[in-house]
Amino acid sequence: MIAIIDYQAGNLRSVELAFARLGVPALVTGDPAAIAAADGAVLPGVGAFAEAMGAMNRSGLIPAIRAFAASGRPFLGICLGMQALFDGSEEGTGVAGLSLIPGRVRRLPDCGLKIPHMGWNSLRPVKDSPLTAGMPADTYAYFVHSFACEAEREEDVLAVTEYGVPFHSMVQRGAVMGVQFHPEKSGADGQRILRNFAAMTE
Repeated sequence: MIAIIDYQAGNLRSVELAFARLGVPALVTGDPAAIAAADGAVLPGVGAFAEAMGAMNRSGLIPAIRAFAASGRPFLGICLGMQALFDGSEEGTGVAGLSLIPGRVRRLPDCGLKIPHMGWNSLRPVKDSPLTAGMPADTYAYFVHSFACEAEREEDVLAVTEYGVPFHSMVQRGAVMGVQFHPEKSGADGQRILRNFAAMTE
């Protein structure tokens, strides 16, 4: 069973339905005991970094999230959930992230392109991982964001996307993974990534 962590600030239903379409058992829960018992966990997220971290703090879920990530079982952050894995963000100065992956979240620079970055864009795989298994070089995913992750260590980067500048769109450190895009809204390519994640929990 995969726990979809509910801290009252995530895009939960669409992620739950995406796993259901794959025939993968998933439970939306804010119960630390249910999270601790899961085979894998997903941290979704929409909105702003500071508000999301505040919601996690108020819900008392940060210790459960950290404990699960430390367990070595597969853990996936989606969109804002990926950004929360990092040390902090320019969107919430002074607000600490989960610090599960070293690095920062930066505002996308003004390069003459519309911000937020919204719509389909390509992923360029730079490292093999079970999460990217079978992912072709022309994989496309659906993005909605104004801030992007900058991993401190290149070995943590799985894929890069260009939007005026390159940014890290998929990361992994141990069993902790993140995707800046919405796989649940990314058609067959997104389903492949979620299926790969589910397979890692078996």
